[in-house]
Amino acid sequence: MIVDILNPITLIGGANISEGDLERALTIAPDLAAADGGANYVVNKGLKPLAVIGDFDSISENTKKKLPDSVLFPIEEQDSTDFEKCLRNIAAPLMLAVGFSGDRQDHQLAAYNALVRFPQQRCVLIGLNELVFLCPPSLSLDLPARCPVSLFPMGAVEGMSDGLEWPINGLNFAPDGRIGTSNRATGPVQLDMTAPKMLVILPQDALEIVATALIDTTAAWG
Repeated sequence: MIVDILNPITLIGGANISEGDLERALTIAPDLAAADGGANYVVNKGLKPLAVIGDFDSISENTKKKLPDSVLFPIEEQDSTDFEKCLRNIAAPLMLAVGFSGDRQDHQLAAYNALVRFPQQRCVLIGLNELVFLCPPSLSLDLPARCPVSLFPMGAVEGMSDGLEWPINGLNFAPDGRIGTSNRATGPVQLDMTAPKMLVILPQDALEIVATALIDTTAAWG
């Protein structure tokens, strides 16, 4: 592992970043790392990353000169995205990823794919309006009534729920079959999944609730 810490970490990518979103993420996870071009933003804001990881095709020479060599970790292979390279090389109880959503649909879809391919990571993608993360085997979310809850399967998966307006008990989900978008919470929600294939999509203002829930749950994919 390039980064191995006991605290949550903020991961900064190269897409558009809202300063308010970043501030909320750093309040929960003050330590930070950058994925390739995300380092340009980090240096511009005077922040100090524990590591910069990626193929370095987007980081500027000026940014590299302003960072110590000890935090630069170029990985030249092109078979994985910079986000995947970070997921593969960071160990932390929670990762809050800012700057990976909104600019390009293909990059965003690739990020969703990576969440499923690295199920051992607890990582929340913070978008302009929504949060996206992979549901662990069991998860309790202290959501308010009428909070939008969307479930999108990235593979075949079944689940159980408590606290959803439309329960998912006994349903078979698949990306080319039944999906679970546009549901709502009736209050606190309990989710249990049979496989690491279900993405959870919540409003961005649920970040603190999600972070607490993911850190507190002991259930994890292997």
